[in-house]
Amino acid sequence: MNLRDTAMTSLSRRAFLQQTAGGMGMMALASLLNPARADEPVRLSRWQGVVNPPHVQPKVKRMIWLYMAGGPSHLETFDYKPELARRNGQPMPESFTRGQPIAQLQGQALRCLGPQHAFRKCGRSGQEISEVFPHLATVADELCIIRSLKTEAINHDPAHTFMNTGSTISGRPAMGSWVYYGLGSDSEDLPGFVVLTSSGRFGQSQPIAARQWHSGLLPSRFQGIHLRGTGDPVLYLSNPAGIDATRQRDVVEMVQALNRLEGNIVDDPEIATRIAQYEMAFRMQTSVPSLRDFSSEPQRVLDMYGTRGADGSFAANCLMARRLAERGVRFIQLYHRDWDHHGGVRDGVRGSASEVDQGCAALIRDLKSRGMLEDTLVVWGGEFGRTPMAQGNGRDHHIKGFCTWLAGGGIKPGITYGATDEFGYNAAENVVTVHDLHATMLHLLGINHLRLTYRFQGRDFRLTDVHGNLVQGILA
Repeated sequence: MNLRDTAMTSLSRRAFLQQTAGGMGMMALASLLNPARADEPVRLSRWQGVVNPPHVQPKVKRMIWLYMAGGPSHLETFDYKPELARRNGQPMPESFTRGQPIAQLQGQALRCLGPQHAFRKCGRSGQEISEVFPHLATVADELCIIRSLKTEAINHDPAHTFMNTGSTISGRPAMGSWVYYGLGSDSEDLPGFVVLTSSGRFGQSQPIAARQWHSGLLPSRFQGIHLRGTGDPVLYLSNPAGIDATRQRDVVEMVQALNRLEGNIVDDPEIATRIAQYEMAFRMQTSVPSLRDFSSEPQRVLDMYGTRGADGSFAANCLMARRLAERGVRFIQLYHRDWDHHGGVRDGVRGSASEVDQGCAALIRDLKSRGMLEDTLVVWGGEFGRTPMAQGNGRDHHIKGFCTWLAGGGIKPGITYGATDEFGYNAAENVVTVHDLHATMLHLLGINHLRLTYRFQGRDFRLTDVHGNLVQGILA
């Protein structure tokens, strides 16, 4: 037996698989860098998902989450309370608040603050929507407004964490990561989970952290990718001055070779992720600049959104969300950081609404005109609501009852589901928890929330933990 045969005989199955995986990674990179080989079948960067086939018949292919960071007041947006208006300035009944968690009003005299804006019945469905949303009023018949949502965390950071990950404990995967892990992506040259952020001028700028779209205990390839609204959308996407494609290819091939060597030694799945992400980064160098080029958009579309594009505004991000959806991105999340109104809630809500109203309505209209709304789930809402009690001329954090709305495939359009009590304090009818909302979102995407799990440190984790029921009343 010659030396080569001896070496092959002594090669362990694990080492063989490790080296084969590393070689496949290099083959994928080579096919990327060499256009002449681009038609070869090795394409490792596109994750196919572990839920294949779907657990249930999917109603939608993708999700766009319009996340209003800071806690929009349900009482000035989608939940009008005439009794609260009549009690304006009077003491809040102690039966509601005794022993209840209140953020900054604890121990203070609690007085009712009536709704600061009028509501109107909108559309054929007669949905009650605040006057601060004239554009959304025109698509009222597409909306399913949930008025009975409740959450568990009363301060912003843990409330963001809970709304995004189903846990107040940092380190769990974001919902977008779970969806990407479960279903994969339909895009070859863009990530499966993309995050866009914008800031406003009418509320306290709400701090948000990358852990809100992190993959947590899932492999890091499933974390959300933050595309910045202005400047380079991704840091280091462009080559430095003096670096051409040939020199870049030399560097990347050497880095990948080193990654392969390390992977063969330590068998770390994060190294395989690194190889795949280098490939994705190369593809994004071409795809992202074209994604940000709005010159192909008709003027009527730009006018509908109220933006020229790529200006960092929420409206521009809504248009970007539609473009990402067209290109196969599975989960798109838009944060608007302008909804924290501890003071000046009247003018603050009106101002914050004016920053998002046109973009939200345009997104729904645009998706519908392209035949995409029927297979897209659009969700609007924040981490919690605001108190019926005054905090000066503002409102404090509130977790016992608040609003969100959904639109798109699989959702009953033009309905209001659930209700809070006459003061807007407690969710009182058809109560929906955050876990219920997550379970329902996953169901519409074709995932049974009980079956999408990931084993980590000896335990099977899932987005809804040990909770969650489908909100059957909103399903078409």
